[in-house]
Amino acid sequence: MTGSKQSRLKGKVAMLASALAAVLLAPIGARAQADPLPVMQNPTGTPGAMKQIGIDQKLDAQVPLDLEFRNERGELVPLRSFFGKRPVVLTLVYYQCPMLCTFVLNGVLNSAKNMSLEIGKDFDVVTVSIDPTETPALAEAKHTMYAGLYERPGAVAGWHFLTGEDSTIHQLANAVGFRYIYDKVSQQYGHASGIMVLTPEGRVSRYFYGITYMPRDLRLALVEASGGKVGSPVDQILLTCYRYDPMTGKYGLVISRVVRLAGIATVLAIGGMVFVLRRKEHYELPAEERGRKG
Repeated sequence: MTGSKQSRLKGKVAMLASALAAVLLAPIGARAQADPLPVMQNPTGTPGAMKQIGIDQKLDAQVPLDLEFRNERGELVPLRSFFGKRPVVLTLVYYQCPMLCTFVLNGVLNSAKNMSLEIGKDFDVVTVSIDPTETPALAEAKHTMYAGLYERPGAVAGWHFLTGEDSTIHQLANAVGFRYIYDKVSQQYGHASGIMVLTPEGRVSRYFYGITYMPRDLRLALVEASGGKVGSPVDQILLTCYRYDPMTGKYGLVISRVVRLAGIATVLAIGGMVFVLRRKEHYELPAEERGRKG
């Protein structure tokens, strides 16, 4: 092998090693784009109301799946009909909300559109109105709009918009720690912004705060909630590099693990290229020299 060819191949080895390290370390600069805390909608404007609004994390709590709600078609169905196969993203909003709820739903939509996992195939979304006066007609309008905006066929059967009785809604909200109040003066609900990821069995797996949810974080939460049946080998590597922080509702980078993985990947890449170089050098030798070295 000539010196120039060998130099070029060695240069490629260095480039490959750098690229692998860069890929593994790239998420460091992109970790703080999701909202760190819930946004509050407080129509009363009073400090006392703020104490009644919030999201209490109840990780591993079982959602009461026997609760009955009405779907977009007005049919009375048990909550368990939306569980059993895939993880579920649960959103508690109300359809005539003048502000915050739309941002929450848009946040779920934008995150879902930027994930390889698909609604209706890899996970479902269950949206429940906290306003007992809202009707299936309103739920159907929201369903039509968001299924259309998702622009993939799965949302028609995988994103559900439900309405229910006041006591039923409160039971579900209490189970997941979602605290809200109704202000008679403004005729609006005071509530926090956030979503929950549930396992296929209906247990609370993860919470996300705010109105934007990083696609990477939501995907990792869905992979975890599914028990590893959803996702790719890349997701499994990311789960090794990231750890969920219940205080912030985000996945934080575990630097030591990333450095370790980057080092292993670099060593493997260099080893593989050295092997290729030696094989190439062997076959470029004259036949009699190959025989002597063989």
